[in-house]
Amino acid sequence: MASGNPLLNAINSVSLVVQIAIGLVLGILVGAVAPQVGISAGLLGSLFVGALKAIAPILVFVLVTAAIAQHQKGNQAHIKPILILYIFGTFAAAVVAVVASMAFPTTLILRAAGDVSVAPPSGIVEVLKTLLMNLVANPINALANANYIGILAWALVLGAALRHHGSDTTRQVAADLADTVSTVVKWIIRFAPLGIFGLVSSTIAETGFEALAGYMQLLAVLLGCMLFIALVVNPIIVWTQIRSNPFPLVFTCLRESGVYAFFTRSSAANIPVNMALAKKLGLHEDTYSISIPLGATINMAGAAITITVLAMAAAHTQGITVDFATALLLSLVATVSACGASGVAGGSLLLIPLACSLFGIDNDVAMQVVAVGFIIGVIQDSAETALNSSTDVLFTAAADLGRQRKE
Repeated sequence: MASGNPLLNAINSVSLVVQIAIGLVLGILVGAVAPQVGISAGLLGSLFVGALKAIAPILVFVLVTAAIAQHQKGNQAHIKPILILYIFGTFAAAVVAVVASMAFPTTLILRAAGDVSVAPPSGIVEVLKTLLMNLVANPINALANANYIGILAWALVLGAALRHHGSDTTRQVAADLADTVSTVVKWIIRFAPLGIFGLVSSTIAETGFEALAGYMQLLAVLLGCMLFIALVVNPIIVWTQIRSNPFPLVFTCLRESGVYAFFTRSSAANIPVNMALAKKLGLHEDTYSISIPLGATINMAGAAITITVLAMAAAHTQGITVDFATALLLSLVATVSACGASGVAGGSLLLIPLACSLFGIDNDVAMQVVAVGFIIGVIQDSAETALNSSTDVLFTAAADLGRQRKE
């Protein structure tokens, strides 16, 4: 039902992407022209970051719990090879993001960059020790203190228990709770234009345009990783399945799926497009009718890149040296985390604190990095979704055509 307020109707008629872009431009102008006003507007940014920080732990907990509780084994003929491609592709994306972040380290200007009370880990042994202790933390304390490792662990355990012993009604309650929290997140994201305006205006007022240079480098690393996955890594993976030139299939998926996903910014909304493309490619309906919706949930190469690059940027900003073993662990965490990022606006960004917790980075700092992600999200989120969704149908086609070749 439409609102009777013409102003609200006019605002709602403009897409969120455009609103965020307007907030970004206005923030730059206000911060440069009227610094005192920009600093005062920083309250809007603080409120936005605070709301994200409050909802993120609950979001991770209920999403993972509901996903595990709802999972059904069922008939998964021909799905296992596609599932392996999904997971391997997501992990490969995280590894590429780690390498790129080490090759092109990005330092961000954050107001709380020096206010970290937790000493950074000295190496993989300390990281693993902290990881194990966080795994067995009290679940209530884990939620209250934003201990994302503990949250993830207890969500997995509770979800598995519900899957085996919970009634259908109880599992449905978990799913409804996940949908409810996701709706709250969407409500908060609606205020992103105001939050971005406040964050950018106060940052420009306090630091000048130096901060924007870090944002642009961060965006360049993100987009570079996504292009490398789409045009180098994915074709190699596809070739291992079809043993012929992979680029016609790669470009078909990018053109007929990726372009739509870039503008819709939703893997779920792009499922009908991918279904139609799978049918056009002559794939088995029994296969793609399962794998395409499944891919929209767990095949998240773009999200893994976002989580990894921004977590590494947070580490570089804090002066934390990341060794290879810790970077590999980060890739694994990003792979698992990315699977829970689907269906939620800004989902991959809200999982960045989980990755940052591996380095002992304070939650306040991690959430400021999340806010930076929203600033560049006008482009980042579209590119991430295009990579995620086009890869769903690409890997489905690769596995199915590969099986047909063998038969």
